[in-house]
Amino acid sequence: MSTSPLRLPPTKTSRQRRIVEVLTHREIGSQGQLAEVLADEGIATTQGTLSRDLVELRAEKVRGSSGALVYQVPPEGPDTRTPRGIPVTEQLSSQLRRLCEELLVSAEPSGNLVVVRTPPGAAQFLASAVDRSILPGVLGTIAGDDTIMLITRDVDGGEELAARLLDLATPP
Repeated sequence: MSTSPLRLPPTKTSRQRRIVEVLTHREIGSQGQLAEVLADEGIATTQGTLSRDLVELRAEKVRGSSGALVYQVPPEGPDTRTPRGIPVTEQLSSQLRRLCEELLVSAEPSGNLVVVRTPPGAAQFLASAVDRSILPGVLGTIAGDDTIMLITRDVDGGEELAARLLDLATPP
């Protein structure tokens, strides 16, 4: 089974969301490099538009794992006190771990799905943290009041994802 390419509407919001995803998963050192990655995905943009997007997203250059300067965007949400130099991926992982410890009631897999239970009113908050985090293979989430459905890319990925979430919910 082949996977179809990512299809995004040609909107500013969609473009900026993809920029955040790219900068979260890859070390990008220049606007030209970012423009190339986006172009490879079918997202054409000018340098001026990309520059404005990076300003609006509050992207800043920090030292990457190789020591070179790379773009980083702050985590989403109300807490924007991002210590400089800590990769966003680590911050999101620690936030997700904390939220799983506090909010995860259960995680039950079925094929490529995981049904997660939370206390009433907490599902959308936890789902948002999952959407912003680095959990390999997660295609997306759908949240109600106290239930989240997570969809994995792998047809049998539910078991592994449920185990990962339960592991995150276990205090170190």
